[in-house]
Amino acid sequence: MVTIISTMETQVSNGPSGTSLPNGPVISTNGSTDDSKTNLIVNYLPQNMTQEEFKSLFGSIGEIESCKLVRDKITGQSLGYGFVNYVDPNDADKAINTLNGLKLQTKTIKVSYARPSSASIRDANLYVSGLPKTMSQKDMEQLFSQYGRIITSRILVDQVTAGISRGVGFIRFDKRNEAEEAIKGLNGQKPLGAAEPITVKFANNPSQKTGQALLTQLYQTAARRYTGPLHHQTQRFSSPALFPRFSPITIDSMTSLAGVNLTGPTGAGWCIFVYNLSPEADESVLWQLFGPFGAVTNVKVIRDFTTNKCKGFGFVTMTNYDEAAMAIASLNGYRLGDRVLQVSFKTSKQHKA
Repeated sequence: MVTIISTMETQVSNGPSGTSLPNGPVISTNGSTDDSKTNLIVNYLPQNMTQEEFKSLFGSIGEIESCKLVRDKITGQSLGYGFVNYVDPNDADKAINTLNGLKLQTKTIKVSYARPSSASIRDANLYVSGLPKTMSQKDMEQLFSQYGRIITSRILVDQVTAGISRGVGFIRFDKRNEAEEAIKGLNGQKPLGAAEPITVKFANNPSQKTGQALLTQLYQTAARRYTGPLHHQTQRFSSPALFPRFSPITIDSMTSLAGVNLTGPTGAGWCIFVYNLSPEADESVLWQLFGPFGAVTNVKVIRDFTTNKCKGFGFVTMTNYDEAAMAIASLNGYRLGDRVLQVSFKTSKQHKA
């Protein structure tokens, strides 16, 4: 049963937030076109919310023509988002004004118009680095808003140092050409308070072709950072002093235990590999770590068959690439108890049949 914790939160200045779903048919926006004034997309739903509860919540606003809670085709688990199509456009507008920002359990749902994806609205997400540590999310939005309408924004913070900015953020514009103008206008510039020029570029999803190179770089960076405990492909963990409680195991053999084979998105989203968990770690630890970053559809801790203790690693699946990337950027190197986590997109070697 889904329980409503509180009512509306204060909306951000740019209106309802939107999100881009990997391989999904739509993205959300604050505006609408003639053929999409009744169709809504709802993000960040609690995973245990049922179709009946979903319909009941939005049916309280007005007559619904159709609604669908999107589920994984194989497992049947909710993917944390759904669609609602009202009969009356006024009810759709009322649903946005009433339910966007509503807290359900630990989630804050996002309700906005859905529209067909097109080249003009795809790939409008920017990665920004070199920001002054004193710059707030509102300051960043003000800096970029001169180039177009901002759908979402976020500044990454250091989880260890009480939420201090890491100088890195993401900005999603309504349209790609707005993002292009922002790159032209701000990349290499020094905003007020910046000691160095900022870097502004597209935050593109890694393709299947480039995914392996990206992951290799992630593992090599982790190896340099932690004196070589983690190496790519057939090399083994080589620092038993750092990881004394776990048997040596290759990356390929670890990822194969998850039962999925990918270097990027699956039908359920983006799979994240989490290493150096304690033997006592369980699924609730992963939910608590990754839940604040966005919609988590599945978590899995790999356990020893004899002791039922965590073998030191697990997997998290998130619906949205940008949120998964932000979770990785924030949690890779995060100290959990006496352990330093290593977090990256999952990879697996392609074996011939």
